[in-house]
Amino acid sequence: MDITSALGIVAGFIFIIYGIIGSGSLMNFWDIPSLWITVGGTIGSIVASFPFRILKNVGSHMRIIFSSKRYQAEPLLDIFADFAQVARKDGLLALESRVGELDDPFLKKSIMYVVDAMDPEKIRSTLEQDIENTSQRHAESIEIYVRGSAYAPAFGMIGTLIGLINLLKDMNLSAGASESLGANMSVALVTTFYGCVLANVIFHPISSKLTIRDDEERVYKEIIVEGVLGLQEGDNPKVLKERLASALAQKRQQILLGDDDGNSGRKRARGRGRNRGGRR
Repeated sequence: MDITSALGIVAGFIFIIYGIIGSGSLMNFWDIPSLWITVGGTIGSIVASFPFRILKNVGSHMRIIFSSKRYQAEPLLDIFADFAQVARKDGLLALESRVGELDDPFLKKSIMYVVDAMDPEKIRSTLEQDIENTSQRHAESIEIYVRGSAYAPAFGMIGTLIGLINLLKDMNLSAGASESLGANMSVALVTTFYGCVLANVIFHPISSKLTIRDDEERVYKEIIVEGVLGLQEGDNPKVLKERLASALAQKRQQILLGDDDGNSGRKRARGRGRNRGGRR
């Protein structure tokens, strides 16, 4: 489970509440009509902006942001190095018997394109189109929260305008209304406060996390594309692993490839030791 989203949102509310309590009364920021205007108006505009086929996935969006990283690119390096070894030894057709060991449908499909001897350019264009279509669907979902971060402050301002209109409409200076002017003005501004909190503590973080998850999936699938093309070209397993690792951060490359280099170096050292022992 990825606790950063929950931790960040909860921490945001805690610090806001702590700041309010430290400077005044928490009840000064509690107003039911303001909540109806801000939250209800924002939700209504979101529902009006998107078709049901997109809105019905909101529950799965919550699972995505709170679940651990789903697309781990690092294991792909070992998978393709292993497959490259099999392909060089027994041919590409031998990979068909290994496809059943894989869980990822996109990876399975990609390997089968190679087994079926599809043209390399056709493989690349087909898989890249698949990646692009997936990212486009993700962008539609992310847009829900981008729009929400824009609608919430807008409805906060609408609530403030409603409060100011009512304030000015009912104000009667001759009857001493000026004494309650500050209190009434603070109530009018609460809706703007609610809108800003919704936008910056709820909607912005969710859209950012979903964007990161989309980027992770894109990198994962792009590594698969390069991997299957490398298999088809007959790349050496070590060369293919280095080629795929280039999509990862430099530190991760050093860790993943450094282990292989270290193991190879130790094997070469043991080999030289045996040769010297034989010469003696």
